[in-house]
Amino acid sequence: MAAARGPGLGSLLVPGSPDAVLTSEQTYLEGARSNLARMRERTLSLSVQGGERLSTEFLAAALWHRAQSLVDDPSTALFFGRTDHLDGGRWYIGRRHVADEHGEPLVIDWRAEMSRAFYRASRGQPLGVRRRRRFGLENGRITAYEDEYLDGDHAGTGTGRSEILAQEIERPRVGPMRDIVATIQPEQDEIVRADLATTVCVQGAPGTGKTVVGLHRAAWLLYAHRERLSRTGLLVIGPSRSFLDHVGAVLPSLGELDVRHTTVEELVASVPVRGEDAVDTAALKGDVRLAEVLRRAVWSHVREPGEGLVLPRGSHRWRLPVHQVAAIVAELRERGVRYTAARKMLPQRLAHALLVLMEAAGDSPDDRVQDAVARSREVRRHADAVWPPVDPRVVLHRLLTDEHFLADQASGILSGAEQSLLLREKRPRTPGATRWSATDAVLLDELADVLERTPSLGHVVLDEAQDLSPMQLRAVGRRCSTGSATVLGDIAQGTTPWATFSWEDSLRHLGLEGAHIEELDRGFRVPATVIEYAARLLPRIAPDLTPPSSVRDDPGSLEHVVVASASEIWSATVTVVLSALTREGSVGMIVADAAVPDAARALTAHGLVHECLGGARHPDRPPARVSLVPATLAKGLEFDHAVVVEPTDIAEAEPDERTGLRRLYVVLTRAVSHLTVVRHRPLPDLLGD
Repeated sequence: MAAARGPGLGSLLVPGSPDAVLTSEQTYLEGARSNLARMRERTLSLSVQGGERLSTEFLAAALWHRAQSLVDDPSTALFFGRTDHLDGGRWYIGRRHVADEHGEPLVIDWRAEMSRAFYRASRGQPLGVRRRRRFGLENGRITAYEDEYLDGDHAGTGTGRSEILAQEIERPRVGPMRDIVATIQPEQDEIVRADLATTVCVQGAPGTGKTVVGLHRAAWLLYAHRERLSRTGLLVIGPSRSFLDHVGAVLPSLGELDVRHTTVEELVASVPVRGEDAVDTAALKGDVRLAEVLRRAVWSHVREPGEGLVLPRGSHRWRLPVHQVAAIVAELRERGVRYTAARKMLPQRLAHALLVLMEAAGDSPDDRVQDAVARSREVRRHADAVWPPVDPRVVLHRLLTDEHFLADQASGILSGAEQSLLLREKRPRTPGATRWSATDAVLLDELADVLERTPSLGHVVLDEAQDLSPMQLRAVGRRCSTGSATVLGDIAQGTTPWATFSWEDSLRHLGLEGAHIEELDRGFRVPATVIEYAARLLPRIAPDLTPPSSVRDDPGSLEHVVVASASEIWSATVTVVLSALTREGSVGMIVADAAVPDAARALTAHGLVHECLGGARHPDRPPARVSLVPATLAKGLEFDHAVVVEPTDIAEAEPDERTGLRRLYVVLTRAVSHLTVVRHRPLPDLLGD
């Protein structure tokens, strides 16, 4: 069956076509694959011999990572597109660079500058591209192609619509999130290729690809600024471990094997978290005003000297009067350095002042004498008395148990009622016995930074940032204080009591004021039927946001299954899941957190193999097609078939209506193709019956 040969987008080949173009492209692919194998074999054959053991191990590790990045995946093709240029150049675009034995490029890495035109060229701005070709792929073989002419005699002809692009976006998925290198859109590519010095904040509606765009930006930055980021580091921060498991395969699929993924809770984990705060207490501990309270609490330990410093040395007794010691302490307090750094300076400053006295008396002390004086018992004892060491856990424990200490540090910042809220829970007398909460861990991280500056990374990718409290944002901001960030989120999906209403506020807490804010509202993952239904909630949960639109050709499907009694809910849900399993793709069964045990029993009783997110999973076990998802862990996930059980229960599990409706907005937008709502109770009024 031959393809239509007319110009413009739409020259589509089907499997089994004898077309010579298809044969030629498949031959080229096989040649590229053969050269990739040659590149890997050559890397593995290299012997490593450094000047010392450490350098030898470093070089060996570098070669091993290089070899791993050259592993071929036979289920995918090495390239997915091609650009033919007016100057005669022709470039194949793929996930990694492949060269022949002479070093000539056979495939260009999608991150290379020459690949930009594949994503950005248009009929209005062809960027020197005469023709863009996309390839349809199946099991590592080329099965189809499309040509789009952008310049020359054929420019502007064709349908302007890519069947291959649409099929790739809508392809069923099972398992972790996959990369989108073959389907990156121009507005997404703008974000991906933003310079390392630029902090980008992406407000993205469900299905717009904000998460995967952020991960592709990380991959691009590691390619374009590898030497710098290998020194300073790049970190991906997500909302939960389940979310990170879902997105964790994207960067390795793009050849980046060593990027660390973590949550905010793991980032600040200096103590075991065994306690839990009430919602109002947690919200107060996340308030940015606590930063000043903590700063005051640390610096309150610096005391006014009560006596001068006397240093016996030989037959002399050198005396530094109290007013001079006080002047040195005051000067160090005003320098703006961290508490511990200033504390380390104090002995040297005191020693210098004593050496001035010695010089005035006719001595000639040198630097060795000053160091010896600074280390002397008298100077160290005096410095410790004025500027004592501080333990963050001791400071925070005292703030939360000593009402007089808290009142002094929070004066003019927190009201009496707010101070009582922090003190209301009884705590052990010692910090070591305290059951620290997750919000306490964030405060301890803030205290640690008041004491000593937190090391900064080169770049941080922060996802679902709308859910972080100001104090959590400060903790993240410290990790990129001298670097940059990619901040991702959706205000409409904020489901914490402290969720942000403004990206400008969030960026200020991160210390990244002036960052570029980009809004993505074209949905590629969520079909139109589903996104339009969920968008009914936007007027109440995020009235200032532009309603998202779906660009999918497949409108998807939305079905409501209403049962007569609550006792029928699980049998009806299992029936829906069994029906979904007759079609391709993953199935996500999303329930209120409290309903997870009942849902698991229902699935097990019918012999349905499933994975419960949030629980332990064997690393070698293949992902199950059915995932049981607590509503609080659904954010950022995607399923071909989403089954939402009792949406009203999910909404009412939250502390207030706005948060509940936002949670519902999240779970309703997890579907890639089909959404089924199973319920007995009436829906929230905005969704109607």
